[in-house]
Amino acid sequence: MGDDRAVLSRVLGRTDVIAIGFGTIIGWSWMVMSASWITGAGFLGALLAFIIGGVIILMVGFMYGELTAAMPFAGGEFVFAYRAFGKRIAFVTGWIMVLAYIGVAAWEGIALATALDSILPVPKILHLWEISGYNVHMSWAIVGAAGALAVTLLNLFGIRPAVLFQVMATAAIFVVVLVLFFGGISLGDTENIGELFTGAKGFLYVLFLIPAMIIGFDVIPQSAEEMNIEPKEIGRMISVCIIMGVLWYCILIVGVGLAAPVEIRTSSIVPTADIAGYLFGNEVFVTVFVIGGILGIFTTWNGFFMGATRLIYAMGRAGAMPRAFALLSRKNRIPWVAVLFVGFLCMAAPFLGKNALVWLVDTSSVCALAAYALVAVSFVAIRRKEPELERPFRVGGGRAFPVIIAAFALCYCAADLIYILMEPAQTPEMIILAVWIVLGFVFSLACRGGEGNEG
Repeated sequence: MGDDRAVLSRVLGRTDVIAIGFGTIIGWSWMVMSASWITGAGFLGALLAFIIGGVIILMVGFMYGELTAAMPFAGGEFVFAYRAFGKRIAFVTGWIMVLAYIGVAAWEGIALATALDSILPVPKILHLWEISGYNVHMSWAIVGAAGALAVTLLNLFGIRPAVLFQVMATAAIFVVVLVLFFGGISLGDTENIGELFTGAKGFLYVLFLIPAMIIGFDVIPQSAEEMNIEPKEIGRMISVCIIMGVLWYCILIVGVGLAAPVEIRTSSIVPTADIAGYLFGNEVFVTVFVIGGILGIFTTWNGFFMGATRLIYAMGRAGAMPRAFALLSRKNRIPWVAVLFVGFLCMAAPFLGKNALVWLVDTSSVCALAAYALVAVSFVAIRRKEPELERPFRVGGGRAFPVIIAAFALCYCAADLIYILMEPAQTPEMIILAVWIVLGFVFSLACRGGEGNEG
């Protein structure tokens, strides 16, 4: 079934790259969290948090762009850290980012069951267990597991079908949110906005969610070997996707803030859909927006699935993980072992219950920031070690600018970690991190062979 001598198919164009990056950024969270951003930070506070957080992530994106254009290989963060510090640090960096990807991909199954339950109640059949106060039923969990199976099969068929779906679904979501934005401007009321700022705590709450909201641009480097565009264009596409993501969230906040009063925004399980129904005075819009949210679930799911499997493939190819993960199917040139591994984890996640949504978002956020910080350090190290490396896409600003970007990324990561650790009831997140560390240790012991190569 597999061939470790095969190469990935180079078939992706610019539209495909934007759909992968931007489509991965926008998911289901905008359906359930947009109102809480405004409630937590205030209307202007939420906008400011996304702009400030987005600028920091954009600076990180510049580094990703330069490094990917210089080293257009599958593996992204792993490749960068490998070039800068060698295999051990590269494994730590890659393994952290794999958890960030799988964490988001895994909670999409839970989000899917929640979304469908909001428009077509899922009967609670066959109680399995209770986790953190939530009763998990087989009927509910199987919905998410079925969605994970669908994404797994889609990725086993080859990258073209997966990306074609990504392009169509991303376009549909974009249109849905534009409808809410223009509807809010034309039919809404500024009195609905409520407080402009709520204070530092609410602002920080939103600010530290930004990495989890904008994570997805970093999926682009994972598929660099499958892109049929110039390396310089790959670097540019990363920045474009981040900017599009930040603008999209700001448009969403404006639409939600104008569309409905505070009592409507805070009295729903799926606020954005109910806000649309209230704004247009028709329950049909509730269903339309839930469908848009479900499409977002699948674009994020699909994007992170591709990112995680390519990252694991690159680690297996370099000998940092068992070589089986580097096997490609002969027909579609897909890393099928990595696909099955990620698919299994995604199918298992819904059996943790609805509360796992928060655990996985928190874990993914801090892991993403940690990986970004390691990429920033790798960026500075490669700049100093290899000043003559050809860089088709280069970050300007002189020698000091990359150091400043790295410092911002490190501080942002440290602040987010401290914020999470200071919050009560963080035990599930700590358990997930501990299990992942142990699993990584097992995989590292299972590795055989030499140093491999990063490309």
